[in-house]
Amino acid sequence: MTEVSDAKKIEVGQAMIAAWNAMDWDAAAALMTEDTVLHSMMVEPIVGRDAVHKRISGLGALADSIELIVHNMGVINGTLYMERLDTFVCKGKPGSAPVCGALEFEGDKIKVWREYYDRHHLLSEMGVIEDFDAATR
Repeated sequence: MTEVSDAKKIEVGQAMIAAWNAMDWDAAAALMTEDTVLHSMMVEPIVGRDAVHKRISGLGALADSIELIVHNMGVINGTLYMERLDTFVCKGKPGSAPVCGALEFEGDKIKVWREYYDRHHLLSEMGVIEDFDAATR
C-alpha cells in the first residue's frame, strides 16, 4: 500500500472531526480500514469497522449534539495526533472532556485509532451511570 502524505492524513483527520460534529457515523466509519482498531486506552480495543461503527453510533445515540474542537493537529513519524476538547449535550446536560487522539494509517484509511482521556470524567460529564462501553458491545 502506498504511503500517503502528511497533508492527506490531516485531511482525513479533519473529515473525521466533521463526521463526528455532524453525528454522521457512516461517514466516520467509511474513513477506516475494514480491520481497523479503536483503542480507548482505558478499555479493551475494538476490532473491525462494523464493531467500531456500532460503538461510535451507540455513543452518539446518547448525545443530543457533539462538537469536537481541535486545538492542535499534526503528523509525527507518520502518525496523526490531535489535541481536542470534545463537547456534547446529553439528555439536555452540556459537558466536555479533553482528549488526545492518535491515528495510524494504511493508505488513506485509518488503521489504528487510539484515544487518551479520563473516562470517569467523561462519564460524569455525560451524566451516564452505566458505562457506554458495556452498552455498545
